[in-house]
Amino acid sequence: MALSVSRILLCVAAFTAHVNAVELTSLVNLFIGTETGANGGSGGNAFPGAAIPHAMAKVGIDVSTAPRQAGYIHDNSSITGISLMHDEGTGGTPTEATGYSHSLRAAGADAAQPGYFTTTFTNNIKLETTSTRRAGLIRFTYPTAGPNHVVIDLTNDLQRSFEGGSIAVTPTGNVQLGGTFLQSYGPSNYTVFGCYDFLPPTNVQSQPITAFGTYQSASLTSPSTIKITANSTSLDFPWTSDNVSPEQAGALISFNSKTVLARFGVSFLSSEQACANAEAEVPDWDFDNVQSASADAWENVLSRVAVDTTIEDATVIELLYSSLYRASLVPANLTDENPYWESPYPFYDAFFCSWDTFRTVHPLLSILDPVEWGGIVSAYVDGWRHSGFIPECRSNTKAGYVQGGDDGMIPLGDFAVKYGSRATELGVPIDDLYQALVDTAENTPPDWYTVGRQNTAWKTFGYIPTDWVDPSGATGLPTREASRAWEYALGDFAVRQAAIALKKDPADVVKYSNRSMNFVNMWDPNVTSDGFSGFAQRRYPNGTFAFSPPNACSPVDPVSHSCARGTDNDVGFYESSSWEYSFFAPHSMATLVGLMGGPDTFVARVDHYFAEPYFLAGNEPGFLVPWAYHYANRPDLTALRVRNVVYDNFNTGIGGIPGNDDSGAMAALLTFHLLGLYPVAASKQLLIGSPLLSTASIRQGLSPTPPAGASVFVKSITINGKPSASLCWIDFDDVVGGGSIEIEVYGDADAAAAAGCGEGPNALPDSLETGGFPA
Repeated sequence: MALSVSRILLCVAAFTAHVNAVELTSLVNLFIGTETGANGGSGGNAFPGAAIPHAMAKVGIDVSTAPRQAGYIHDNSSITGISLMHDEGTGGTPTEATGYSHSLRAAGADAAQPGYFTTTFTNNIKLETTSTRRAGLIRFTYPTAGPNHVVIDLTNDLQRSFEGGSIAVTPTGNVQLGGTFLQSYGPSNYTVFGCYDFLPPTNVQSQPITAFGTYQSASLTSPSTIKITANSTSLDFPWTSDNVSPEQAGALISFNSKTVLARFGVSFLSSEQACANAEAEVPDWDFDNVQSASADAWENVLSRVAVDTTIEDATVIELLYSSLYRASLVPANLTDENPYWESPYPFYDAFFCSWDTFRTVHPLLSILDPVEWGGIVSAYVDGWRHSGFIPECRSNTKAGYVQGGDDGMIPLGDFAVKYGSRATELGVPIDDLYQALVDTAENTPPDWYTVGRQNTAWKTFGYIPTDWVDPSGATGLPTREASRAWEYALGDFAVRQAAIALKKDPADVVKYSNRSMNFVNMWDPNVTSDGFSGFAQRRYPNGTFAFSPPNACSPVDPVSHSCARGTDNDVGFYESSSWEYSFFAPHSMATLVGLMGGPDTFVARVDHYFAEPYFLAGNEPGFLVPWAYHYANRPDLTALRVRNVVYDNFNTGIGGIPGNDDSGAMAALLTFHLLGLYPVAASKQLLIGSPLLSTASIRQGLSPTPPAGASVFVKSITINGKPSASLCWIDFDDVVGGGSIEIEVYGDADAAAAAGCGEGPNALPDSLETGGFPA
């Protein structure tokens, strides 16, 4: 049989040089996942505009096709504006736009690379954008010298949710504006500000202004009938609570120049601060310099995973670096833009949402960028410091909806385990971090729909009961009871792990260890489905179970059930089925193996889950399941299943993401799959498989099934020259601590099945019930 060795280069912590001289930004495809979500499209909602890593400003075009949560769809729809702020792969809300309403793009005109976006309209106007953290440049090149016009739009966001604002324009081309809009995922509105300058230094460009003014709707009953007022310098629309206005309003500026350059800044504090941000970050108006600096920032991020691009499959390389790019777009660094409190700590936004990102995005950042991750974790802690709870799903500086548990707990526990001893170096007050975890685990907020957890119920019953009113008066959306309980259990495990890592009171370790096992209280052994017994279910306060069909809300649900966050969710599970959530206990998978009838039945059940199929590749609760075979001592089946998931669900086309990218969750997941790793939440364990970045295990065109004899299965793992005791997992410290990890792979399926995870007492990945994750 053929043997080969694949080296995971990210394990070499000191590695900084490229394996070869190719610019990694040239390997990024920004249009993966930009297909429409309508009519059966994948709807990745990826953002292909100009941005730097974790930027506040993400500038790009918005189109008329819906849905388009990130503003952009790769089709021939008209452009409705050029917006300065977007999110990646989810429900973002852009702010002010500058450009032309309902202009058409020329066929094939869109092009992008990290830090730059361009397109050409059918009227031959070329648009180019580039940006910094809170500012940037927009350049229009017109077919003639003029007169040419730019529209600065005050009122239109993607949701059309304008509630009030103002705009002021000067004869010298400075435009300051601010507006109040509705959150796209939350109960609040937010106010954001912008600043545009149209008078560059003469050594950069001459573009004299020939006319200016404002426009607004002639009346609110006929808002599309526009009235233009020449030489008008301001408009003001007072904010009215929860009253979305149909007003159309903004400013107009005209030029007798073939090229028009606009500098912009954004802020959550004031339009004056937006102008200051533009001046500080783009002082010389040099488009090429800004674009080059943005590309350099991305090169720094991408170079943290180094492969020899001359020998690897080009498609896998494109998937890898495009995924690394998307995984570093959010959360957004809004430091110095906090409108609510003054703090010496970083302020990050677009925690959108931790339910999506704790599984893969945070663990990937923990490996590739601990400094950035430390700032993000510190921002979570600072949110607790000023509100009493770890923030969840915060966007546009406002609290969003809690999807499951308060899943920000898990990244904080993860940080304590991995970097607790270096917290000061990374700027994280570690005692505050621990207190944030304890407070969020113990206290019940007045409204646990926007922050925190339903802890009164959790601590009273050891599960989340159906049809129960909290006597404390705390309220929240009383649905998703079963899935929330399983996520609360994992949150308590994160507190337990932090208590151990930070040497806190041993009583805390015992308390949160016990509470983290409470997911078993919502396990009904008497429910059967497809010949398998035992499933997660809702439960009443008296202890009896409330039946929900295990396949409800699965991809093959025969009845239309609601599994969203609405009041009509009567199945108890959030965006997933009982079939899927019944596999969700990453901290004690051995418990599930036992509850399901032992390793053989467990393997059969995982096989059936994929065959039915109850699996949906874009659904976060199912991320771990392809790796679940590890816990039944069958890593060979994991190797085959992970390849199947990658080959069947990801590609380099506009439909190349199986559903929303979800703030880079899908991007980070694919990165881990390609590297042959999967992180175990709030721990130092990484499940290990066979990387796709090996010439023996990667085939041209990403064929869905390995050919006979292909090198797929792990034969041995060597860490810094010493054999690993397990073929199924490695320690986080081995990945980031320097040295190398060598994975020997081979093509003998029978031998791989017989070998399992190895023969040592700790060969299987840890489970809390069987003594894993020791204190």
